[in-house]
Amino acid sequence: MPTTIVLVRHGETDWNRENRFQGRADTRLNDAGRAQARALARELEPESFAAIYSSPLFRAYETATILAERRTLPVERINALMEVDVGSWSGLTRVEVDARFPEGYSRWLDFGHGWEDGETYEELGERVVSGLLQLAEAHPRGSVLAVTHGGPIRSALAAMVAASIQPAISSGGLASSAGGGWTMSSPPAPGMAKCRPMARAAASSPSTRCGTPIPELVL
Repeated sequence: MPTTIVLVRHGETDWNRENRFQGRADTRLNDAGRAQARALARELEPESFAAIYSSPLFRAYETATILAERRTLPVERINALMEVDVGSWSGLTRVEVDARFPEGYSRWLDFGHGWEDGETYEELGERVVSGLLQLAEAHPRGSVLAVTHGGPIRSALAAMVAASIQPAISSGGLASSAGGGWTMSSPPAPGMAKCRPMARAAASSPSTRCGTPIPELVL
């Protein structure tokens, strides 16, 4: 039986509600975000996990601690699950980014790389995939919970289908490939992406069966 990694995006923050780019800013959950985490905890009660991991950013860590409340597992923070560094865009709304960085914002709207500083999508993908493979090696044939952010989840999706991150960002519906052995569909619980590797694979071309939402959101 292969390792199962359940990817969870953190609950809502005020910056999410205000449509601000967060990146590495250490924002906290708002009341709605905590309620989302508690609702997901109830949905996950039947699931058994060998370990719980989290991005060190507080919005993800707080989500993870809520999910861990009814379990005896500690939450381990790992840098591989951190959000992409959006550099000078952090804290800005889309309107503000468009006004200050119109060329970069135009590229971002076309699903390209927008910010000039911070972290590239390629760097994000290498970091995330390497971290997830390490988790899989640490828990062979087990099931682990990993609380992270929108950017890392999209990077994981891109790696699963051996594609760049742009298709994962732009996809808004369901996709499938019977020949390729992967699917993307509705998740088993709100806000959760559940990925079951079908076979051991290299980081460049993992073969995975995955269900995940790809919401319209700001990182």
